[in-house]
Amino acid sequence: MLKMRILEARRWLSRSFSNILHSEPLRVCVVGSGPAGCYTAEKMLKARQEAQVDIIDRLPTPFGLVRSGVAPDHPETKIVVNQFSRVAQHERCSFFGNVTLGSSISLAELRKLYHVVVLAYGAESDRSLGIPGENLKGILSAREFVWWYNGHPDGRNLDPDLKSTDTAVIFGQGNVALDVARILLRPTTELATTDIASHALATLEESSIRVVYLVGRRGPAQAACTAKELREVLGIHNLDISIQESDLLLTPADEEELKNNRIHRRIFELLSKAATSRPRHAGQRQLRFVFFRKPDSFLESKDSTGHVSGVRIEKTVLKGVGPGKQIAVGTGEFEDIKCGMVLKSIGYKSVPVDGLPFDHKKGIVPNERGRVLSDTSDTAVLEEGLYVCGWLKRGPTGIVATNLYCAEETVSSILEDLEKGVLISSTAVPKSGRDGLLKLLHDRNVRIVSFNDWEKIDSEERRLGSLRNKPREKLATWNELLTATSKGIDNFKR
Repeated sequence: MLKMRILEARRWLSRSFSNILHSEPLRVCVVGSGPAGCYTAEKMLKARQEAQVDIIDRLPTPFGLVRSGVAPDHPETKIVVNQFSRVAQHERCSFFGNVTLGSSISLAELRKLYHVVVLAYGAESDRSLGIPGENLKGILSAREFVWWYNGHPDGRNLDPDLKSTDTAVIFGQGNVALDVARILLRPTTELATTDIASHALATLEESSIRVVYLVGRRGPAQAACTAKELREVLGIHNLDISIQESDLLLTPADEEELKNNRIHRRIFELLSKAATSRPRHAGQRQLRFVFFRKPDSFLESKDSTGHVSGVRIEKTVLKGVGPGKQIAVGTGEFEDIKCGMVLKSIGYKSVPVDGLPFDHKKGIVPNERGRVLSDTSDTAVLEEGLYVCGWLKRGPTGIVATNLYCAEETVSSILEDLEKGVLISSTAVPKSGRDGLLKLLHDRNVRIVSFNDWEKIDSEERRLGSLRNKPREKLATWNELLTATSKGIDNFKR
């Protein structure tokens, strides 16, 4: 009899908890509309029928790096925006563009409005080399350059000088470095039919760059790019590829690394083939792979004060620091490369906001499977209702699809916390969610860009592109983007 009463009591509690969960919509805010944010929103909408998901982004345009990071000659990678568009158009989802976390609204305010806040705004700054001369003119980050040719409104005024030098040095050998090298070296007639920004195409058409160095600290067995990216740059028509065959000699430690990494084996094979079988194209554009070198300092021009004229690099050797892992250490031997342009592709860096715990050493938010921790110590506690996904969570690594698995893990943590009753309490004050956000932004005169507004931008870009035989002509300034949108907030689903 007692067991039956206990069982009935448990059932009653379970039903009561379920009613509490469904009496109020689960209000979720995702900050950032790139792959990490869109995948998170999609997973939440599918997992909880009562979930209302709002996506906010500081730009008037959605999709993050799919729009402003993926190279213009990679249209197949951008097809994923069709999937992300369906997420934003879902009846329980809304997009709030032109809303900046930290100035338009604070993190503390978002946490009061929503049961769940997921930060997925990526990395919008750059790591520094920290070497002499880094502030000289002509030295840019690869991120800035990518934003420039992709029509990001913050990159519109970059205006890189591609006419005063014939040589550019890129530090880094990852996918972004290869993207930048390919844009500099690929014939502009081929770029003209992509969605590259028109201001960038015009500058590239007048470019004097004929030689690009790709400099890496380690060897070809450790190159950080993917085989797909490498094949593309190696396949540029009439491009002279330079790789020192001595750099392709493998040590036992290299062979051990390659044995356990299929991707790196394929990259090494491609580089080896390019070093021995590429025909020479005298007088054509050149791509020179430089391995086992690290930057030491930048050299200032004697003729143009304050402008870079070259880089001093130090030879390196690899030192084992664990099973299958080697790091580059300097040898004290130096050499110079003359150049008038340098692009640093050494990694993006995330930027914290007020009220957000941040691990400045790792450049990520301290977290446990997406749950934000109060600090980086062993005694850190969980920040209730606050989660992270994407580069903020794991660092600036991976491809678009990597964010899918990252989002699945974060959403799994959210669902676990919901089942435990951590996020919604019967005694807590109800969350106003979307309505509260709209009111707050309206009171602050923040001009919101809805997804319907984005579709107007999209339509105008496609129209302008059709006039030039391009998929789209990107509106590349804040004024152009906002002018193309409708005013007010009437388009939002409540």
